[in-house]
Amino acid sequence: MSASRRSGTTDELGPDEPEQPERDGADLLAALLDGMDAALCAFDADGVVTHWNREAERILGWSAAEAVGRQGFAGWAVRRADAGEVEERLLSAMRAPGRQVHEFALLTKDGGRVLVRTQSAAVRGPDGRPAGVYCAFSEVHAQIDLERSIALSEALLEDASWGVVLVDVDLRPAVVNAHAARALGAGRTSVLGRPLGDLLAQGVEELESALTHVLAEGAPPGPAEVWVSVRTPEGERRRCWRSGFVRLASPLAEEPVPLGVGWLFQDVTEGKQAEQEAALLRFRTNQLHRAARAAAECEDPAEAAVVHLDFALAGFADHALIDRVVGERGHRAGDLEAVDPEAAGPVRLVRVAATPSGAPGPSVPAGTSGMPVRYGEGHPAVQCVERAGSVRASAGVRAVPAERVREWATARQWPADTVHALCAVLRSRGRTLGVVTFLRGSGRSAFERSDAVYAEDVAVRIAAALDLAGAVEGRQGQR
Repeated sequence: MSASRRSGTTDELGPDEPEQPERDGADLLAALLDGMDAALCAFDADGVVTHWNREAERILGWSAAEAVGRQGFAGWAVRRADAGEVEERLLSAMRAPGRQVHEFALLTKDGGRVLVRTQSAAVRGPDGRPAGVYCAFSEVHAQIDLERSIALSEALLEDASWGVVLVDVDLRPAVVNAHAARALGAGRTSVLGRPLGDLLAQGVEELESALTHVLAEGAPPGPAEVWVSVRTPEGERRRCWRSGFVRLASPLAEEPVPLGVGWLFQDVTEGKQAEQEAALLRFRTNQLHRAARAAAECEDPAEAAVVHLDFALAGFADHALIDRVVGERGHRAGDLEAVDPEAAGPVRLVRVAATPSGAPGPSVPAGTSGMPVRYGEGHPAVQCVERAGSVRASAGVRAVPAERVREWATARQWPADTVHALCAVLRSRGRTLGVVTFLRGSGRSAFERSDAVYAEDVAVRIAAALDLAGAVEGRQGQR
């Protein structure tokens, strides 16, 4: 309970209680003082303590009844040797404009010392003259902690080298620092209050789910990596943001009241892409190694070619085909045709093996009918033979109707669900033996240059096996 000389613990009203309104005002003042988070005391013009609130009692241990009415701090709240200097500093606020800030040590009731930081200012009477001084004080370490928190907040929102976004309970940005604004491809003020879906083309659901979880359950134990697509004037950019989340609650409420979420993130796209590429390279290298060991155990070289195809298919494509060259453009090497670059006839290809088009499974040899595949002029496989190099093809960009995609695949003699194709030439001993074609459905991305390099590695192994198969069949035919 706070106390004052006017209406403290010693005041009593008479039976007629003519001063009731004044008492009500004093009670209100006492309630306000006791509700303050800072310790507060006040002195009259003679340096006598007139007010002392609960926070001052908590810090120093002296109650309002023990403090109010004392002359200064000497001998009880300050050492006598320091009392003159302390009182001079406090009372000098009556003669100075604005607030005065000081630091000095006060004594607790049990004899300890507490370093406090004070803010004092003059209290003026009805005539405008100084009538006393009020002094608000707090422990220095608590004040320093507060200042550090404010400084940290300002630094995060201005100078941080990672993105900082304060999201309100409606999951809309309320404060955005400069780094985050650049990452979102917009200005700091233009993103405020807008739904995240206006800023991100993909990854919104995952991000909003994380923010909702933090609001309900609190911060997750570790950072999360979120892939998003950011809308920019140049188009969509795929980015990976390593994100940390903290729930923001009001420090003024008795129970935590969520104010929103603090979202801190850093762009780790390049690192994640490098990790993914390294992992993919390791997997493909292992597949080539395993395929080579399995093919070495095949008695029939043609079977070894199919083994290489099956190992390459894993994680790389949905379907695959092997076609060999026959006809006027070729010259015979055993029973296997190879392209004669000086021949002028059309390229004719015969199916050697293919994966099942209806369901996943190992490649199946096509038999010995020798009927050419009905590839039209300009077909990617035909172009691959003519150029003796890899050819990539796709049904088109996004938003192509499914019926158009099926027509595109069917016209090229591929399974109807094909969207992307990659043809790699089969070369051995300086000759073109045929083509291996890898096909992907709509659930996969288009083939890239790195995919073509891998397909060419597989094609070299398949071509060597087919070349060996042709040589073996030629020797058997001569016997």
